[in-house]
Amino acid sequence: MNKFINCALLFFISYSIHAQQIEKYLIKTEIGDIELEVYPDKAPLTVGNFRAYVKNGLYSNSSFFRVCTPENEAEREIKIEVIQGGDVPDSLLLAPIPIETSEETGIKHKNGTISMARLGPNTAQSSFFICINAQPELDYKGKRNPDGYGFAAFGTVTKGMELVKKIQSREEVDQYLVNPIKIKSIQRIH
Repeated sequence: MNKFINCALLFFISYSIHAQQIEKYLIKTEIGDIELEVYPDKAPLTVGNFRAYVKNGLYSNSSFFRVCTPENEAEREIKIEVIQGGDVPDSLLLAPIPIETSEETGIKHKNGTISMARLGPNTAQSSFFICINAQPELDYKGKRNPDGYGFAAFGTVTKGMELVKKIQSREEVDQYLVNPIKIKSIQRIH
């Protein structure tokens, strides 16, 4: 009996620790909601950055503004499928963060993964993207970005991928949505 109680207690403690290492967020857009979970234990700098933008209300009135589709990526050697959001005015941007690669975090760019947009290494600020289907060329040593560092994945969509796909299918010109989808707010829900 003691052995059973010890096993149950160990399971409960490990479950509680795991539960504390996940934060949940709700992205409220003008056309519906997307729920996310992010992993501060795996990507502490990236999640801390996202959390700071959320806490300060900086994503309110930003938008999903860019989409990559098989059609608009046809000319590129390495094609991806994502929607990009989180455009914050330059005057409100926080300092760029160091990149936490998928090799460091273990978070791969799969269907629903949320990751930070960037130009060079250590330049990510507010913009993030959500993957549609697996995007291994965005992982460390992937070929989408010539520097090979990939992008800093930090969570995944848990509800609302149908909305992500709906946003991706909207009218665009040169990957930029003709009518960006307004992000009303992003809130932490757990």
